Parts: sequence; C-alpha cells; structure tokens
Amino acid sequence: MDVALLLNPAARAGAHTGAATRAAERLRAAGHRVAIISGGSAAESSALLRAALEVGTDAVVVAGGDGTVSLALQELADTGVPLGIVPCGTGNDMAAALGVADLDADAAADAVIAGRVRTIDLARIIRPDGTSVRYGTVLASGFDSKVNDRANRMRWPRGRSRYTLAILAEFVTLAGTPFVLELDLADGSTRTVEGDLVMATVGNGRTYGGGIPICPDAALDDGLLDVTIVRPAGRLRLLRLLPRVYRGTHTDLAEVSTFRAHRVRLASPGVTAYADGDPVGALPLQIEVEPRALRVFAA
Repeated sequence: MDVALLLNPAARAGAHTGAATRAAERLRAAGHRVAIISGGSAAESSALLRAALEVGTDAVVVAGGDGTVSLALQELADTGVPLGIVPCGTGNDMAAALGVADLDADAAADAVIAGRVRTIDLARIIRPDGTSVRYGTVLASGFDSKVNDRANRMRWPRGRSRYTLAILAEFVTLAGTPFVLELDLADGSTRTVEGDLVMATVGNGRTYGGGIPICPDAALDDGLLDVTIVRPAGRLRLLRLLPRVYRGTHTDLAEVSTFRAHRVRLASPGVTAYADGDPVGALPLQIEVEPRALRVFAA
C-alpha cells in the first residue's frame, strides 16, 4: 500500500516530527511504502496532498492535531481514500472519536496496518459568498469561539489545560449575544430560535477543546448534526455548571437546549465561528451534514 504521511505544516521539529518518523518506520516495517508530506504552509501542504492523490496514493495518515486533520479531510472527502491519524496536536478530538487519541505513534500506525476502516459523516460550512469548507468535529460560535481564539494565542500549556485556562479568562467579559438559528430538524420539521445566547455549537462529533463533550449524544455516522445552545445566566452560575459540561451532563439544564438537524443556519452580529479549532468565517453561515463522506482508520 502506498501511504502519504502528512506532517503538521507548522511543526518542523519536536513531537510532530518524531511521531511522524516513528509511524513511517512502523508502516514501512509492515511492507507499506510511505512518502512524508510537509509543506511550508497549510496551502502548500494541501497542494502536495492533492498531487499525491492525483498520482494514486492508497491512504493518507496525518501526524498532528485537529487542524491538520481538517486540512486533509478537505482533500479526502468523497474520494474513498481512507484517513489515518497519529494524534500529536493540542486538541486531537477527531482522533479521540476514532479511538486513537491515547495511542502512541506505533499503535496509531498499527490501526492503519490492520486496515480497520469505517465510514463517517462530515459537516459542510457554506459562507454567504458561496465558498465552503468541511469539518469533522464541532463548530463553535459565541463564547466558545472566543475561547478558541484565546487558546490559539496561548503557547502554554498543551492539551485540555490550555482550553480550561482560556475558558476562565473569557468568563471575565462573558455576555449574551443576539442569535438567530434556523434549523431543518431530523423529523423533517423546521424551527427558528431567536434571542440572546452565550454560545451555539453544531457538532458532527461529540467533543472539542481537547475532549469537552459539548454535544454528548453526537455520532459521526448517524447522518445528523447535533446542535447545543446555551442561554445567558449569571457568571457565577455558569462557572458552577462548567464541571457538568466536562462530564457531558449539561444537556438537561434549564439554560441548555439541544436539537438534531440536517441543516443549520446561524446568524449573529460580529461573531466568528471556529470549526476543528480553526476560524472558518464570520456569521451568518449555513452548515449541512454530508453523510458517509469520509473513510477513516479506527482503533
């Protein structure tokens, strides 16, 4: 099997490079041919990956976090070429959903070698200008997108602790923002939600921010998006409720509503949305589910 191993374009040394090297060695020892791809930027890496797909690679493996995985899934969606993940980023939420978040590079490579493939959904964001981008985990807008912005500016610590500190910092200026949500629900009906919200999230997967189960009932292969909205409450109450968010038991709270939908339209003034941990554009945005769009290696 010919494998293209995509290295996080922002990492030329350190954990990403070491993990990629170990995974490549493991794959080669199993008889697979491996070419490492690492452009100087996300755009260059995407171009190199497209070239590898045009030549005819059999699988793509990403060594990095959700941002690098997102870069790869833009090119792999609907191609039938499976994606493997060697998790070594800050978030690793897509890897966690596939059961590989806590594996080392060798074990992640072994999931590819074993050929354990499943097919999952993706979500497509459509911007007002008609351009679009896919994501695999969660789209955040409102308070949680501000948290993403702050966390991305931080250089320490890594993993979930970075998001926890960013959440606490953003609580200082926490306030509701006017939103309009138009939902095409799973049962075929439509619903509009208007009013001030702390945040609105649209999940293809369960978690974001390094394992926070904001959409705890979401499944990657159910053909639906899970929407979680949080209405304003006092800062102290929301802070006290934060542990329930980390446990995924927040959906029965009075301030929280959840929906399952095929399509979601989000609008809110001055709000930038994040998906897979990266900014994807200012609202308004439309999000649609793309059933069975990506083949992935899973543990």
